[in-house]
Amino acid sequence: MSSPPPTPATSSILPASVTALVERKLLIDTVRIYRPGPMVLDPATGQYVPGPDVTVYEGPGAHRPAGGPGIVLRLEGQPYRDDGDARYTLFTPLSAPVASTGDLVTVVHSEDAAAIGRVWTVLDPGETGTVEVVRATWMRIQKAGGTA
Repeated sequence: MSSPPPTPATSSILPASVTALVERKLLIDTVRIYRPGPMVLDPATGQYVPGPDVTVYEGPGAHRPAGGPGIVLRLEGQPYRDDGDARYTLFTPLSAPVASTGDLVTVVHSEDAAAIGRVWTVLDPGETGTVEVVRATWMRIQKAGGTA
């Protein structure tokens, strides 16, 4: 009995046409994933100051609220993680780099003017799975922006 030939690295469970269609119809905003740059020495003051942000990804994406307010039972003196109502999901192409915990996300362009300029913090690395069409990343809103 012989084993099947190795599967090429470019094969996928879903046809490329399905992924392309979903990306074209869903990922209609332009998003930027970035992280603060390393501290740099300011020669004028002799102090370390934040360097320029490092862009991890800028391109097609989408975001949506990930749910309403969470209900949290608080026990006196016990720490808890309050998800609240500021949770969102970021969607990016599978070809985009995976965001890391703590990365920042902003909407650069959107038909929804209220979305432009909002900033979220990535809560967990982008999700992966056997059958994925786009990458989902959990975020929490940090700054509401927008012009609407």
